[in-house]
Amino acid sequence: MNERAEINEISSLFRARVPLILIETHEEPRILKLLTQASSLENQLMMQWSIVDGLGRVVGSGGGFSGGMHAVPSGEAQGKGIYQTNDLIDCLRHIDKSSQNGIYVLCDAHPGFKDAIVVRLIREIAMDHAKCARTLVFVSPVLEDVPSELLRLAGHFKPRLPTRNDIRSIVMNEAQLYQTQNGNKVRGDKRTVNLLIMHLLGLEFEDVRRLVRQALRADGEINTEDIRRILAVKHKALGGSGVLGFEESTITFDAVGGLARLKHWTALRHKPFIDIMHTSIDRPKGILLLGVMGGGKSLAARAVAGEWSVPLMRLDFGAIYNKFYGESERNLRIALEAAEGMAPCVLWIDELEKGLGADNGEQDGGVSRRVLGTFLTWLSERNNAVKPVFIVATANDISTLPPELIRKGRFDEIFFVDFPNSVAREQIFAIHLKKRGYNSECFDLAELAANARNFSGAEIEQAIIASIFEVNACNNHSGKTELTTADVLRELERTRPLSVVMSERIDRLRAWAHDRAVLADDTET
Repeated sequence: MNERAEINEISSLFRARVPLILIETHEEPRILKLLTQASSLENQLMMQWSIVDGLGRVVGSGGGFSGGMHAVPSGEAQGKGIYQTNDLIDCLRHIDKSSQNGIYVLCDAHPGFKDAIVVRLIREIAMDHAKCARTLVFVSPVLEDVPSELLRLAGHFKPRLPTRNDIRSIVMNEAQLYQTQNGNKVRGDKRTVNLLIMHLLGLEFEDVRRLVRQALRADGEINTEDIRRILAVKHKALGGSGVLGFEESTITFDAVGGLARLKHWTALRHKPFIDIMHTSIDRPKGILLLGVMGGGKSLAARAVAGEWSVPLMRLDFGAIYNKFYGESERNLRIALEAAEGMAPCVLWIDELEKGLGADNGEQDGGVSRRVLGTFLTWLSERNNAVKPVFIVATANDISTLPPELIRKGRFDEIFFVDFPNSVAREQIFAIHLKKRGYNSECFDLAELAANARNFSGAEIEQAIIASIFEVNACNNHSGKTELTTADVLRELERTRPLSVVMSERIDRLRAWAHDRAVLADDTET
């Protein structure tokens, strides 16, 4: 939908004699321009109000006027509003008493929705629309608390967001402007520019232009630092803070030992997910990672985002729940909308069973059931082809999850993350030794792996950390400085792994996953 289509849509609302029109946007100048053009097309007078200028006539609207986009008061000097109309109640009283048909645009009037007098005045103007066609248009960045009695009388206009082609055009125009003013071409490879365009999707026109300009003016180059800044700004702009956290994952599968099947599965689905124009096959939806504690499920979630070079959004179910009726579901809807705004992205839901466990809602008055219903509705109705969000959910105990959540279609696949096999254990030892500045080739990785059978990745890491502490402590007395295979083996011998401490629970988990899930790695070798 281009600008002409937007004008036609607004005009159709005017012609339909809708008494109230709600427009939620940060692009007030662009929307005022569209409203002026639509009112001129319908030959209707347009008046504009703000608490600073009061109510004044807009030059360029219908009724035989023409000109620019400045508010020119009726009967007053240019730049000043009608006398004593700065207060919203006074403005509405003036409109209510006036017999002048037309479009009355009220900018940032949303705080007044909490005032009973304001609400009543708006209703009286709206209900009198058949006798005097005065259309009230509310333009504001926030229109969440509109009273229900006004919503029944209102129509909605949702401004379009820039497409990929719109953003590319903005980038090219800003790059040409930069070259004209500075004499240098903008630097940046094609892949980085395409990533920049992809992550600017979902923002409004002026936000896009401002962020592109900031990227170019900083150093004359489009680079990964610009993309990081854009993702952080985008997350804040979409209101995802608190419930929905944003992380820039730099972890790839090189930092994850084992999980060969999971790595292969995600590699095959990288291009179909990341390519916005890809329509030949269904875009992947997500995976559920079930497994033993400390098996690397959370690390794998971060690695998927890092491999695909997309933002990692972490949904915190603990922050969703609210004591007030309906607020928990609303918090979840806002978080999911913000995740879609960050698309393409990975949505990580850690320990899913703690947020959506099946306790039948008996302990919380049905809140968890309603939250589950909201989440299931989103899973079923989301348009993953347009706003690709790949879910990586992790769980330690699937027995508490409701069956409607884990049925086929909710997730593309359920992977079971077991204790790492011998090859994976060698990889994990090498990764964590290298991470702490040791040359893994100086260690007998095969022997370490053999003595760490049924150890989780987290337990292997802790064994290395503990052995380093032991070596450093001994260094104060004997001068010993190097970590050896024997040091790590001694720490492994002292450790009682989870496979022993909670063997019964883990055996039940393995038994459940045996025929119901796909192993994330090859079996023990």
